[in-house]
Amino acid sequence: MSEKRTVEKAQRAKRAGKAATTQAGEFVRDEIRKIRHGAHGARSTQQVIAIGLSEARRSGVALPPPKEGRAKEQTRRSAKYAYEAGQHKRKTRRRPRVSRAVSRVLEHEPRSSASPEAMSRQAKRAASRRTATQRSAAAHKAVRTKGAAGRSAAARRAAQTRARRKG
Repeated sequence: MSEKRTVEKAQRAKRAGKAATTQAGEFVRDEIRKIRHGAHGARSTQQVIAIGLSEARRSGVALPPPKEGRAKEQTRRSAKYAYEAGQHKRKTRRRPRVSRAVSRVLEHEPRSSASPEAMSRQAKRAASRRTATQRSAAAHKAVRTKGAAGRSAAARRAAQTRARRKG
């Protein structure tokens, strides 16, 4: 169950005109925090992200399931169910035995899948699958909803990164 604070942050992002993926990012961050605090583990960084996205969909973030061919059929079905539940298009069945089993399995998974190193590796891998044009377009879109303070902070970080890479 998502925390009230996470849902509020996502709603604030929605009011600010941020994309659904940005709103969902709040839930992913919450999931990372839970794993780092030892609530449960995950088999991989992708699983950490998937759990966060599922929570987001169930909490009403309008993040549609992936298109055909973009993810496994099972993943798409699961995402569709979570999405419909969050949009009040279907009633969720409570399945205590399944829920308990999942919790028990996740408790035995490693916590290192949400470590800063693992998340960094995942982000780099994801970025490398996108073209320079796509990355640039995403940055331009982000600028539109960032605000002056956000832009200034981002520019500062970018300058630090350039300085670090220059050596």
